[in-house]
Amino acid sequence: MTVTIRPATPADLALIADLIRALADYEKLAHEVRFDEGVLGAKLFGQRPYAEVLIGEIDGTAQGFALFFHNFSTFEGKPGIYLEDLFVRPEARGSGLGKSLLARLAALALERDCARLEWSVLDWNTPAIGFYQALGARLMDEWTVMRMDGPALAQLGAAQH
Repeated sequence: MTVTIRPATPADLALIADLIRALADYEKLAHEVRFDEGVLGAKLFGQRPYAEVLIGEIDGTAQGFALFFHNFSTFEGKPGIYLEDLFVRPEARGSGLGKSLLARLAALALERDCARLEWSVLDWNTPAIGFYQALGARLMDEWTVMRMDGPALAQLGAAQH
């Protein structure tokens, strides 16, 4: 069995869209997937890419992905990498692909002089939490994620004018 991690290309757009949908199904959030594939492609591979994607393959077949982007730590004065999504198809779990994707992200963080690698995990996803902790990640219990979207985002944005 050969595990390969490679950067995604525009030719991978349909694959990335499929993997995002598979992740949403796993997380019981398929009803929240609203992206337009053309817009997704423009945001990932257009003139100003907003995120990057790594494709994980086993024996040449894509079985997972990691979608990430840079954030910035003011306290460290350095960038970080934020892992938005990590997914390995159920049939490929236990193959080492998830660890290989995270290891490649850690290597990229070091190559790019980043202070840290961060991500969020659903609190009910105990297999993932255990996997991450076994790799040395720690829970940030003192932090709570905040989000503004939809009408609240539009309303606050309109208040600027």
